[in-house]
Amino acid sequence: MARRDTSVVLYIFLLHIFLSFVISLSAPEGALITQLPGFNGAFPSKHYAGYVTIDESHGRNLYYYFVVSESKPSQDPVVLWLNGGPGCSSFDGFVYEHGPFNFAAAKTKGGLPKLQLNPYSWSKASNIIYLDSPAGVGFSFSNNQSDYITGDLTTAADTHDFLLKWFELYPEFLSNPFFIAGESYAGVYVPTLAYEVMKGIDSGVKPHLNFKGYMVGNGVTDNKFDGNALVPFAHGMGLISDDLYEEVVKECNGNFYDPDPTKDICREKLAKVDEVIGGLNIYDILEPCYYGTVTKDNKTSNPRLPASFRMLGETERPLPVRKRMFGRAWPLRAPVRDGIVPTWPQLSSSGDVPCTDDEVATTWLNNAEVRKAIHATEVNLIKTWELCTGRIQYDHDAGSMIPYHQNLTSKGYRALIFSGDHDMCVPFTGSEAWTRSMGYKIIDEWRPWLSDEQVAGFTQGYENNLTFLTIKGAGHTVPEYKPREALDFFQHFLAGKSI
Repeated sequence: MARRDTSVVLYIFLLHIFLSFVISLSAPEGALITQLPGFNGAFPSKHYAGYVTIDESHGRNLYYYFVVSESKPSQDPVVLWLNGGPGCSSFDGFVYEHGPFNFAAAKTKGGLPKLQLNPYSWSKASNIIYLDSPAGVGFSFSNNQSDYITGDLTTAADTHDFLLKWFELYPEFLSNPFFIAGESYAGVYVPTLAYEVMKGIDSGVKPHLNFKGYMVGNGVTDNKFDGNALVPFAHGMGLISDDLYEEVVKECNGNFYDPDPTKDICREKLAKVDEVIGGLNIYDILEPCYYGTVTKDNKTSNPRLPASFRMLGETERPLPVRKRMFGRAWPLRAPVRDGIVPTWPQLSSSGDVPCTDDEVATTWLNNAEVRKAIHATEVNLIKTWELCTGRIQYDHDAGSMIPYHQNLTSKGYRALIFSGDHDMCVPFTGSEAWTRSMGYKIIDEWRPWLSDEQVAGFTQGYENNLTFLTIKGAGHTVPEYKPREALDFFQHFLAGKSI
């Protein structure tokens, strides 16, 4: 009997080794990334990148960068990450927020930016796919220019097609729990995609995705709630006076989103609010704005990015060393309405995203050796990499996201709605209001949550697996401002634990 037990154990052991070997070979060999210019050292886990063709006739190709979990790849969840815009690359999340690396050197002049390992990478807890979507964004492209005219519904359908084909390429991850996450305009991308995934599962589409839930950070959701969020936020943060707040509430009857066109006084008061807060960085009211593109040597430079300089007439004055200014979001103090949504380059005469300095990422991702290493296509097909592109024409054609959230959560899918509480672009006041408006019973009353034994924000839990969370002191891109805290709530959510 003992001999038989030993044989069984040996058989199981050898089978495990064989399956591990098969899994290690099943990912596309040509997609494996073996080195990255600017980084010296061993990768903490395997990385893959490449294209998935979702329309052979048009040559529509979506680019992904896949980071295998640093912990237990065969068991840890697979997370799809989407940045917003519309028109912004998910390399934003990769290099500036929760990817395995961040920039180690501030200087770009005279050499390639250097990378260092990110101790708060979300790959500590998950396998994570960074996707450039839709076609025309980042490294994704199409041979047919008509594909650059798109919208919410087409983007969701295309991304669902991408997922089905991606999991066929990486079948060893099909049984892992699968989550969708994103921020900003991904407040539209995530629930519309989640709905497509849910429909596919219900109709028996293969391969079967083990979809468990989704996360949205500072996400565009509903034109009324988003549009009415700014004035209460500005007042609560002490940005406008009590007198102005009371006047605008009275003259607009609390409707700041779509005021009566005949009420000139209401519009005047709203213009006054805009004037008062106009000099602030809308992505984090505590941070300065970046105004120039001049780069100089700085002995006390930020460990991640170059110090910035503001042009003052004929002279230059160095600003205090500060973080990169970011955002990559629409709206600009306005809700997203149905119809064409301008991208940031289309809104700005300079072609830049307001208050941002992305010189380092742009330099690194447009280096020929870097693009070759990450299997991005030639410059003649996609030209230069841009944080946010103006090449697409995007139609917001999915309406309010609240019905999507209601549908998904009522079917048992977990949802985490998180907000950096110093973001003025998509203020937490709107996200808090729309989650409350869904009418779900509160099962975890408003309370602080902790990270490293300190209050990191506040949370409220609802029935149907819906959680609202604030992150204290964070701006629009939460993991960039509060990386440790972001990894904490990310790990707890994926594990189905209370935050």
